Amino acid sequence: MIRKLSHEEVIARQMTQCRLPRVPVVAVLDNIRSLNNVGSMFRTADGAGLQKLYLCGITGYPPQGDIAKTALGAEESVAWEYRKDIVMTLQELKARGYTIVILEQAERAIACEEYKPQGPVCLVVGNEVEGVSDAVAALADIAIEIPMRGVKNSLNVSVAFGVAVFFLRQALFGEA
Repeated sequence: MIRKLSHEEVIARQMTQCRLPRVPVVAVLDNIRSLNNVGSMFRTADGAGLQKLYLCGITGYPPQGDIAKTALGAEESVAWEYRKDIVMTLQELKARGYTIVILEQAERAIACEEYKPQGPVCLVVGNEVEGVSDAVAALADIAIEIPMRGVKNSLNVSVAFGVAVFFLRQALFGEA
């Protein structure tokens, strides 16, 4: 029989896990329209232990109700910064040694589970309809994608972000 953990046991376990080193990954959200998606990505970034979120272009940022509604407080525990200019942000991160990885269906994109990062990663996720901009794609060092088997060719951006982030954590730390 499987016994669910009590609330107190979950909190005690989390106090230990939140002291683990942050994953050497920052994420850049490129023109994400939905505040609910932004909030969900904050919560995922917290759960995965990412270093920081950069919210760029038209991407909403705290404090906004729909972000808080889905982030459930993660907007308070995840470092974040709003930047209007994504190109300048990516150029700065690249100069600091980050590999620019776009989550996009693109030429020469590889399945996210095949990517083996060699250092700090900047994961860029794009707009729900358009994906990442051409200017962002031009700055990318690599494109990763989530192989799809169904009729639909993509996942919701916040779901895809979660899949990619946990694959990156696995690749960097050997833990899902």
